[in-house]
Amino acid sequence: MAHEAATDYPGSSLGLPAAGRGSLASWRSRIAALIIDWAASMVVATLLVGTGALRGGGWRGFVVLIVYVVQKAVLTWLASGSFGQLLARIAVVRIEGGPIGAWRAIARAVMVGLVVPAVVVGAERRGLDDLVLGTVVVNRTEGRTSR
Repeated sequence: MAHEAATDYPGSSLGLPAAGRGSLASWRSRIAALIIDWAASMVVATLLVGTGALRGGGWRGFVVLIVYVVQKAVLTWLASGSFGQLLARIAVVRIEGGPIGAWRAIARAVMVGLVVPAVVVGAERRGLDDLVLGTVVVNRTEGRTSR
């Protein structure tokens, strides 16, 4: 029984370490990354099409979302994390190891953009997008816990 308690932490069933590099990212880091990503996307969208991206209707109303999905897909493919995830020092990785690849990065960004797959959360803090694609969000740096 004591052995079970020692190995019962977020990420243990995935074979992730309890803390530090490669451990399951905390909700705080994930939410901070999302806020940073959305704010940066709002700034870029405003620079591209003006304030209509923030308060306008029609196609301009979707520019923030398009910028968000594109930056998330491209940076996750190339750097294992979106702009906000890089600043929050968390990464998206495949459970089996290896690079996430372009198609998983694009699919994940689109699913997160649709919101529902990202907020339907299963075991180990993995959204439906992570469950479907075989990915998980982990810490990039040492000394971080998964609380």
